[in-house]
Amino acid sequence: MKRIASPALWQPPLRGLVLAAQKVPQAALFALMVFSTASLGLGAGVLLLPVVVAAVRKLANRSRRLAHDWSGVTIAQPYRELPEPGPGLAGRWGHCLRLLQDPATLRDTLWTIVDPVIGTVLALLPAALLVYGLEGLVLPFLWDTLVSAGYHDHYAGLIDVSGERGVRTWLMPLFGLGFIWLGLRTGPLLLTAHACFTRKLLGPRIGDELTARVGHLTRTRGAVVDSQAAELRRIERDLHDGAQARLVAMGMNLDAVGQLLDTNPEAARALLLETRESSSKALGELRDLVRGIHPPVLSDRGLGDAVRALALDSPLPVDVAVDLPGRPDAPVESAAYFAVSELLTNAAKHARADRVWIDIRHEREALRISVGDDGCGGATVAAGTGLGGIESRIAAFDGVLSVNSPQGGPTMTTMEIPCALFSPKTSSF
Repeated sequence: MKRIASPALWQPPLRGLVLAAQKVPQAALFALMVFSTASLGLGAGVLLLPVVVAAVRKLANRSRRLAHDWSGVTIAQPYRELPEPGPGLAGRWGHCLRLLQDPATLRDTLWTIVDPVIGTVLALLPAALLVYGLEGLVLPFLWDTLVSAGYHDHYAGLIDVSGERGVRTWLMPLFGLGFIWLGLRTGPLLLTAHACFTRKLLGPRIGDELTARVGHLTRTRGAVVDSQAAELRRIERDLHDGAQARLVAMGMNLDAVGQLLDTNPEAARALLLETRESSSKALGELRDLVRGIHPPVLSDRGLGDAVRALALDSPLPVDVAVDLPGRPDAPVESAAYFAVSELLTNAAKHARADRVWIDIRHEREALRISVGDDGCGGATVAAGTGLGGIESRIAAFDGVLSVNSPQGGPTMTTMEIPCALFSPKTSSF
């Protein structure tokens, strides 16, 4: 459960009213779910069921989000990833069957009918206590009017509101204040109880969590394998087109030098100079290739100084802030370094930015890296600017990537990679 700041005393009752108002569409969706499932055989359900399931999931996700935002209770989404519906009626029918076979669909349906009964009590109780307390405050002043109108009731089960005024009449405001205090003080607890009840109904079961975990690991493993294969192809291509070609040319030049040394010393000297220049270029290309595989500065000085070196090489002004009391594991460092490198490249090539800022820190057992720029915005993971590759790279470490890039900018990309720091920081800065 996430710790959140304590809300103002008046907020939980109002939030309870918001949650209670949501119970009405929940009950309506339950009726639609039953109808669409029952009418699958008639054909109408094939069109209606996916729409109803999507509406139920949208409402359930809203409840999950409110439970997290208002009470700090995190509820994971247990839905299976389903393929797109196939063509024709048979494809739609198969899609409906897959939706119904998802255990989360059954739990969502149960939530739509159980939560309006039990959840409404938990949500409305704080506001009900406040209203009942206010009634105790105003009843003594409306006593005569209510009695003459034939009002007959007992307040708090003790005070008969039907006869003559008495001492107990003026105890009602004290009871009212007590109910108001109770509503205000128990509001956060009842709101948290509602969130926990929601998690019990909507949260994934242990088996679902294991299944989702295995699926996630399978997808990320495949992404890592593909990424490594692409990296090996890049290295092979760079060696073949760069250093290898130069080394072959150097060998041919040296053979020519051996043939010309006695007959044409000037031509041999020119070929030697050309060979020396080629050797320098080949050495530079090999160094660049090594830095592309794993930069020496990353191994020697850690992520902070390696990112600072990237910032110095960037064509844009880059502000770097690093707060790392230690170093993460080498694979995490490498993934984070190349992710930052890709983001800097994106900012220089696509964002039309004037400035970039990078913040690296370790918070809540996770490496948190924020990279922002003042460019034109519009960056998305699906835009083909390398963000998808970054997401796949850090997903192998259970990392998450979030991108906030409205049209017109600015762009803020945040990565969080769970990890521990294991060695003191060494830096010359």
